[in-house]
Amino acid sequence: MRVIFLGTSASEGWPAVFCQCQYCVKAREFGGKNLRSRASVLFDDDLKVDFPPDTYMHVLKYGLDLGALRFLLVTHTHRDHFYADDLETRKSPFAYVKSGGLLKVYGNRAVYEKTVKAVSSEAVVPEIIDPFKSLKLDDYEVEALPANHSPAEVCLLYVISIGGISVFYGHDSGWYPDETWKALKRRKLSLAIMDCTCIIKDCVNYHMGIETMVKAKNRMINESIANGNTIFIATHFSHNGQLLHHELEEKLKLYGITPAYDGMCIKL
Repeated sequence: MRVIFLGTSASEGWPAVFCQCQYCVKAREFGGKNLRSRASVLFDDDLKVDFPPDTYMHVLKYGLDLGALRFLLVTHTHRDHFYADDLETRKSPFAYVKSGGLLKVYGNRAVYEKTVKAVSSEAVVPEIIDPFKSLKLDDYEVEALPANHSPAEVCLLYVISIGGISVFYGHDSGWYPDETWKALKRRKLSLAIMDCTCIIKDCVNYHMGIETMVKAKNRMINESIANGNTIFIATHFSHNGQLLHHELEEKLKLYGITPAYDGMCIKL
């Protein structure tokens, strides 16, 4: 399995569009891994988590062929995670997809309703995915789990498994709900992708910072959800958290966690 981090920022991007704070100014100055677009991950070429407004830029920057995309998992409808209007461009005359198949979009009821409203049935097929029920997507097995995020909708986290490899997509969320922890105890994770929006600030609900994220990692190891071979990745960073990429690397290596950056690729 190949996992590409297409974007690694929180809602406003980093540097944020209008921001003049010292952390956005430094990100513009240093460039490179400090330039972060809205968060999304691509598994191989055919399964993607979230569809941010930066998707078109991701296609150009990384040479993606999203015509090959078959499955889209959506965590929730916040604008940095689901820009449904762009899905309309998957139908003709905007696009001619050689496979002729429709893109299947999975998410909560709010995702379903937003998709139906924005997109023609010629382009995609939306389906509601319920927490704790396994979904078979060709060779992938997917389970949605509840997040600790917005109370306005059932925000979802995902466990994505294929060929003995299991990946936990664990943002946007604060400390995971008890039922999510219970479901994770059935798993042996190869890769855990975790929320670190707040970075140095203490966040327990809605998002995590380093302190809460490290506690979550330690619990995963103590409960044998993860082990010494599990890769831990932090992502979804906000400029309000203050640390640039090299500072994140120094801070997180103490805990055996790697900060993601736009374009980072992991092969499992």
